[in-house]
Amino acid sequence: MIYRIIRLLCLLFPKRMAQKAYDVLSNPQIRKLRTNELEVLEQAKKQSIRFEGFDIQTYEWGNPEDESVLLIHGWEGQAGNFSDLVGKLLEHSYHVVAFDGPSHGFSSKGQTSLFEFIDLVAEMIKRSGVKKLVSHSFGGVATTGALYKYPELEIDKYVLLTVPDKFSQRINDVARQVGVTERVKLLLIDRLEQEMNQPITNLNVSEFVKTAKVREALIIHDKNDRVIPIAQAKHVLQNWTNCTFKEIEGTGHFRILRTEFVQQEVLNFLT
Repeated sequence: MIYRIIRLLCLLFPKRMAQKAYDVLSNPQIRKLRTNELEVLEQAKKQSIRFEGFDIQTYEWGNPEDESVLLIHGWEGQAGNFSDLVGKLLEHSYHVVAFDGPSHGFSSKGQTSLFEFIDLVAEMIKRSGVKKLVSHSFGGVATTGALYKYPELEIDKYVLLTVPDKFSQRINDVARQVGVTERVKLLLIDRLEQEMNQPITNLNVSEFVKTAKVREALIIHDKNDRVIPIAQAKHVLQNWTNCTFKEIEGTGHFRILRTEFVQQEVLNFLT
């Protein structure tokens, strides 16, 4: 019944339904943090920076004189998701930097987009002067997008804990979530392309990585990831000559951040 109602609304009010899908795409939901994640955030040195109309919450752990690592969370994620990895990095004398993206975590709220996330990642790399990165999920889109858009950025080592490929796949996911028709989805795409001034088909991680200046990269992806199929990560790998790939199982999409053997793989690669 609900499916039929949504289809009828798409037929009668296609622009309104496209707006609904746009709102879902540009207003990330806030997921509640676990107790230990909050405790790790409390131990950080916090600073709020102003960026494109947002108050961005940033975090630092450890000695700034030590080698730095920047952590980039995924869409609807936040810095606290890396709490277990932060502890491991500190044990190995790293200076850890992280942030909550626009309208994510403890940053201020409002409609946001992939391009704001990309620009913020570039800004954080420049501010912190890091040469080592770790991203999760959509954070890999924002990070590779930043390295593509700002070719002056050079990275020594970069770990991607699961990574999608095409931004169009995110749009397809939202369209299915809202239940809109193909016609309404095309209206949504048209609006996004006008805002971004480029076709959606250009926004692919597999294209971004071709020119990204990364000396060594590592993708770790669970073969049973239900959020991002491993085929997407493997397609990225095909276009990234200086990247290695580790296929794992038993962690899924989110637990990969809390899995000890994954954290050890990250540490081995960074070190």
